[in-house]
Amino acid sequence: MSKELLDLLKLLDQASELELQDVTIEAEELAIEFLPVVMQTMAVTAPEAAVALKKVIELKMEKFEPPVIKYPGSIPEVQIGATRAEGGTRGKVIKIGGETCPPFYRFESPPKNRPVIALDVFDQPIVPLAGPVKSAYKDVLEDPAEWAKKAIQVYGADLISLHLVSTDPTLKDTPPQEAAKAVERVLQAVDIPIIIGGSGNPQKDLQVFQYLAEMTAGERLVFASATIDMDLDAVAKVMSKYGHNLVALAFMDINQAKELSRKLTEAGLPKDHLILDPTTGALGYGIEYSFSVMERIRLSGLMGDETLQAPLSCAATNAWAAREAWMKVDEWGPREYRGPLWEATTAIVGLLAGADMFMMMHPLAAKIVKGLAEILSKPKLDTKLEEINYNDWIRMRV
Repeated sequence: MSKELLDLLKLLDQASELELQDVTIEAEELAIEFLPVVMQTMAVTAPEAAVALKKVIELKMEKFEPPVIKYPGSIPEVQIGATRAEGGTRGKVIKIGGETCPPFYRFESPPKNRPVIALDVFDQPIVPLAGPVKSAYKDVLEDPAEWAKKAIQVYGADLISLHLVSTDPTLKDTPPQEAAKAVERVLQAVDIPIIIGGSGNPQKDLQVFQYLAEMTAGERLVFASATIDMDLDAVAKVMSKYGHNLVALAFMDINQAKELSRKLTEAGLPKDHLILDPTTGALGYGIEYSFSVMERIRLSGLMGDETLQAPLSCAATNAWAAREAWMKVDEWGPREYRGPLWEATTAIVGLLAGADMFMMMHPLAAKIVKGLAEILSKPKLDTKLEEINYNDWIRMRV
């Protein structure tokens, strides 16, 4: 831009009034517009002095103390199994529950008992199983006792959940006396506590439970499950009489869980013999509802709601109902890993929500969840996080 033009623009910028004299303008249209912004742009400004950056020598360290809360309620500790000295025949007992704070709040109180893993065993081989599960037990599917031994000795399960599916009236309708033979064989094969599951038929399950509870008196086993449509007074009395534990199954309904708990304890079941199962939805099929219900039950119990003060059971086995766990689709990856990871992820969600006892099927899934539960249950990590090879599942073999 020429010096003459710059001088003219400076004069115009200083002028409050502009008067033109002896000027001839020849044009069809004339527009004169003075924009202050233009003038500002034209102004010559000195560059700002560079701001000297202060070199950071070290970060200021602040100490964080997590807030510690005292809760008015607590979760009863439930003992599963009884040794000979206690009137049973088990070589060891398992304890679950006993929490005084939300799950894994180790800064408030380390978990009193590690969450435990039960591997499923069925009393008949015709149960449809996903390919990866069947492959893990293919040599013992015909024999519940051998199946239980393999789950304990090879796969490291904490206990066995023996499901008497053959008692279902729509299947073999096995009578209680016949079903008792499988229970007896499993108790003879392993010396750890077991869970006895029914067929899901409330009338038949009550008959089976009454017979088996008397037969195994003193063993302090777990019977699963009592549902809202069962004769709760009868099942509570028989469990109390023979000293067993009972799982109360509510169908993802916290009010139903409260009703079950209240009716069973009013009928005589001791609080330290009750386990709540709020139902576990598989990953991708309602797991978020399961998490919310489990978390609310646990927090309500800690805040003083006595009907919800019970250890929680999580049937992560339900993960195998999801097609993503078992369906053969090449784009989804190998089923040998996809299925176990689906089950493990389902269980881990329950673990973080506060579940104390897991019923699972695949040994790799059980191994993953048990390993995580062991780490989270320690009062203090003795290994740096970066040293924990959490990605070892890629090379795991079963």
